[in-house]
Amino acid sequence: MTYRAPVEDILFAMTHAGGMAHGIADGVYGDLADGVAEAVLEEAGKFASERLAPLNRIGDQHGTPFKDGKVTMPPGWTETYRDWAAAGWGSLVADAEFGGQGLPTLLNSACTEMWNAANMAFSLNPLLTMGAIEALNAHGSDELKATYLPKMISGEWTGTMNLTEPGAGSDLSVLRTKAERAGDGTYRITGQKIFITYGEHDMTPNIIHLVLARLPDAPAGTRGISLFLVPKFLLNDDGTLGKRNDARCHSIEHKLGIHSSPTCTMVFGDEGGAVGYLIGEENRGLNHMFTMMNNARLGVALQGVAIAERAYQHALAYAGERKQGRAVGETSTGSSAIIHHPDVKRMLLDMRTKTAAARAICYATAGALDRAERLSDPASRKAAHEMAGLLTPVAKAFGTDIGIEVASTGVQVHGGMGFVEETGAAQYLRDARIAAIYEGTNGIQAIDLVMRKLPLSGGETVAAAIKSYKDSAEKARMINDPGFDRVGRILGEAVNSLGRCTEYMLKAIAAAPNDALAGATPYLRLFGVAAGGAYLVEQALASRVAQASGETDPAYMRRIADARYFVETHSAGWGGLETTIVDGADAVNEAYSGQI
Repeated sequence: MTYRAPVEDILFAMTHAGGMAHGIADGVYGDLADGVAEAVLEEAGKFASERLAPLNRIGDQHGTPFKDGKVTMPPGWTETYRDWAAAGWGSLVADAEFGGQGLPTLLNSACTEMWNAANMAFSLNPLLTMGAIEALNAHGSDELKATYLPKMISGEWTGTMNLTEPGAGSDLSVLRTKAERAGDGTYRITGQKIFITYGEHDMTPNIIHLVLARLPDAPAGTRGISLFLVPKFLLNDDGTLGKRNDARCHSIEHKLGIHSSPTCTMVFGDEGGAVGYLIGEENRGLNHMFTMMNNARLGVALQGVAIAERAYQHALAYAGERKQGRAVGETSTGSSAIIHHPDVKRMLLDMRTKTAAARAICYATAGALDRAERLSDPASRKAAHEMAGLLTPVAKAFGTDIGIEVASTGVQVHGGMGFVEETGAAQYLRDARIAAIYEGTNGIQAIDLVMRKLPLSGGETVAAAIKSYKDSAEKARMINDPGFDRVGRILGEAVNSLGRCTEYMLKAIAAAPNDALAGATPYLRLFGVAAGGAYLVEQALASRVAQASGETDPAYMRRIADARYFVETHSAGWGGLETTIVDGADAVNEAYSGQI
């Protein structure tokens, strides 16, 4: 089944959740005015649908064979990547000083969604490269930036992120990779990293690894980690590729999904140490790497949205073709297409609305990141920065959870045919499953939200978010329409629950931190269903205004129906979540403590 980039839905979410319309009016998004956003997204969607999507199944079946230290990418991968890079897609948000276009994160996020929906395994390479570009641009020396950024931004070279080590997982405090000062301003890196996405491939002549390592005199724990740039090939004085660095891929992982994305075990220092260049300050590497990780977390959130959209389109097409049983009230002879059965309708609507809610949260996060970068007033930039920080773990965890849930429902729509590989539905579930794990597991995102993000500015940041969601609910209730009134009332109850649970969490952080940690994941889910409901209500309200002005696009009715379904089905579940958050800590904290 082919992928159709949902450009209109994406633009609508950018406008009403990401703040694009307001940003164009006040100059924040001046570079997206006059149809620029629409034109870019049309072209990105065309490339996604016509070039990337056809390679998705091929890549899943071919994988990434590894022999003699080399990875061979699937047929068509290298040519398509080169065309993707030549079209400038990797340079959208990069610094113009080094060949980038300097366009907003919101626009790049929309493109990221479409590319990942078309081919998630392919799109992981640009995702990591963009993050490496951002980290290097933010913290690298002028010399390093001038040497490496132009070729990374052009797509001639790609980038990686080397954090995880055997036995360490997400606990970087026990990192063992070593860095020794060479006496000439460079360092020698020795150690092993695992789960390194695109650590080796044959799509570009050079790969730029960003590697966390520890100096001999570094403080213990995470305060003693430094960040280094370690190229696959060292450079000659004239900038051409020189000898191979002492860094190699030892093996690749055999994974549940994303089979055509090579996940490598990297070994540094077989022959005395890989040459590395310090990025930023010594012992400040984790801080510098978080620039890249935060970029990647929004990108991974969008992977969840992307896979959900692809799985929904696949299931919708199948449900319209597959005939089984006779729907109640059906007058024609023969079996009915399963899309006419109410339970299948329910599953499809569940898939569509969850995808729309997660998309809106991601674009709201991207919009906050843009305002933090582009607003002129320092106080407004700070507020936007904190809002982006608050929303990022919600986007990452909620978006990737939704990706898994929607892909799983897609298998269910296909019935037995979903459990076999021929239909393609199983691949979306396999691919989606990793997104809740990497770039910080979703449990870590929940901890980050509760322990670090809720206290921002003394709780004022989360209070501002909750107020905006209350305003959305109240606007719906003020309309003389029973449907909107009901949606506004239920959403208002969910947002009030979020407010109560936020107060509980802020107190528990200091008085009973284990209680806060025990309820962190259901709290994040409550945040997601309240925020997602509010953003969908805003889109429904905008659709109603358009209808009142005489516009007849059927998408407006669909968006109103989507908001109603999501709020009445998912936001309405606030009561059970609140009970779990406030009253469920004892059961968690007492488990596996000797009594059970």
